[in-house]
Amino acid sequence: MRFPKYVQHWVDAEGRPHCYFRRRGFPRARLPGLPWSPQFMAAYEAALGGPQLAVGTKRTKAGSVHAAITGYFTSLQFRALRPGTQRMRRAILTRFDAAHGDKPIALLPTKFILHVLKDMKPFAALNFLKAMRPLMAFCVAEGLAPADPTQGIKLPQAKSNGRYTWTESDIAAFEAHHPIGSKPRLAFALLLYTAQRRGDVLRMGRQHIRDGVLSVKQEKTGAELAIPVHSELRVILDATPSEHLTFLVSAWGRPFNPTAFSDWFRKQCNAAGLPQACTAHGLRKAACRRLAEAGCSTNEIAAISGHTTLQEVARYTKAADQARMARNAMARTKNESASVKLAEV
Repeated sequence: MRFPKYVQHWVDAEGRPHCYFRRRGFPRARLPGLPWSPQFMAAYEAALGGPQLAVGTKRTKAGSVHAAITGYFTSLQFRALRPGTQRMRRAILTRFDAAHGDKPIALLPTKFILHVLKDMKPFAALNFLKAMRPLMAFCVAEGLAPADPTQGIKLPQAKSNGRYTWTESDIAAFEAHHPIGSKPRLAFALLLYTAQRRGDVLRMGRQHIRDGVLSVKQEKTGAELAIPVHSELRVILDATPSEHLTFLVSAWGRPFNPTAFSDWFRKQCNAAGLPQACTAHGLRKAACRRLAEAGCSTNEIAAISGHTTLQEVARYTKAADQARMARNAMARTKNESASVKLAEV
């Protein structure tokens, strides 16, 4: 069996297998479960995106931005973050390090942070502050900086309707181009009929379905969901061959990396002639929209999507067909009126 890169494997004297993540410059990490299983790959992804050890500290100038960021990446505060949050903040801080790593962290003024923010787009600026504030809190706690220069900085509220919600025309176009039994149609169906995030869909496998119910533990929230398998999804699952522990695998037969999956799914959308706005996350929103149009309450929708607040559900269902729901409401009113007249006769 081939193992993922940086995985060391051996069997002990009692016949028990052991797998460890071993990469130069990174902490050694035990990988539980069977190789390539969702449990194994979740631990592997966490180790791969985890804190890099402070290699070459002799060449790192003490008190510099680079030294502070290097120390923060190895801190308990950073390691306690969810893997997805770690990846995003690591990318932001690494770019900041590349541009300003030689500067003294203790002397960064608020004016400098504002200068960095001024050329950023609203959401990029917001994400930058979300990454910088924990870094500076770490620096203050460790005595590397006297104060946090990001404190007091307020950004104008970024206005956005969020990710584009697929329309029924978009859905029909994708289905028309990618037939049942193909990998693109399987990925599409898993996203649309489970209403889950990309990362959670990529970890799904046949072992998660029992008695017609799909068990999901969300990576972002930790919520454990039991989702009945939609009849349309069942047809597609039955028609699509799967020899792996996850439904979706790369061309090399390995579980998808989230970024690689997004690139691959973008190509499938392009092949179907869909606009660039159509993304995997937009299908999660389309699923919530469909549930709203079917008359489901916000609590019922949240029971499937796993949203932690009803406000989030409301935001996701803004694209619900208002005209259709209005017709349904009027139809109920007419039915109730007819019932009253019959009762009076």
